[in-house]
Amino acid sequence: MSKVDQFESVFRAALKDPFEYKPLEIKRAMLVTDLQVDQANLLAEELKSFVESAICGAVSTWATVPGAEYKTTVELLARVEHEKPDLIIAYRNLKSEAWKYPHSLGEFLDVLLQLTSAPVLVIPHPDAGYAADHSLGACKSVLAMTDHLANDYRLVSAAASFTEKGGKLILSHVEDQAVFDRYMEAISKIPQIDTDEARALLTNQLRKGPSDYIESCRTVLSERTLALDVRAQVTFGSNLAEYKSILEKDPIDLLVMRTKDHDQLAMHGQAYPLAVEMRAIPLLMI
Repeated sequence: MSKVDQFESVFRAALKDPFEYKPLEIKRAMLVTDLQVDQANLLAEELKSFVESAICGAVSTWATVPGAEYKTTVELLARVEHEKPDLIIAYRNLKSEAWKYPHSLGEFLDVLLQLTSAPVLVIPHPDAGYAADHSLGACKSVLAMTDHLANDYRLVSAAASFTEKGGKLILSHVEDQAVFDRYMEAISKIPQIDTDEARALLTNQLRKGPSDYIESCRTVLSERTLALDVRAQVTFGSNLAEYKSILEKDPIDLLVMRTKDHDQLAMHGQAYPLAVEMRAIPLLMI
């Protein structure tokens, strides 16, 4: 390796984008249901308590949309445009019996997630009976997940905003083991490269990036006097399997994930299967 290449590698390794905390400001919230008016209002009261406790602040305007007030996705989007909420709350398979099966989110929730700019809080279906015992109780343990944690300011800020004072914020990054193994297999066929050394160096570098970023998040959140217990979870594996394992080991009150993918119209590839299967706790989808 030339000295120029060495210098460039050192320079790139030293480049670090510090975390910038931009808390969510939720003054207007909108609950979308398929319930009758009285049932929808009861659910709204429970959710208002949950949200305001989590963000440690009051929501000044709360709009509740019963099932009778919309029939199509066009009508629902028009209501969103009218209300201009900072947070939308809904559940899977609105106006459908498909909530009985863990296979989809339903057309209304799909449209809300992809065609609105506000974060969407997806709660367990009120009729399903599969919600965890601690669901909608408190946000004392929040897990933020992404396959590209570094530079994901909005996701981390949202997760921090929804973690109650003194609560635990787990910032996670799962490196795809299958992709890593495929590249290592290709590297093993290049005689000029020592495979074992390359494996160790790549593993360390792939762990170092998100680990350094999480440390940056911890520092900034501490400086902003947010009394949070910020923890790192940097692993190799399968996203779905890893997050299932985390949720089984440690009760999580809220899972925060990135939904939109700037390169495609469909939902971010890792988010959809998780959103479909993680039905027992609320999900904040950014």
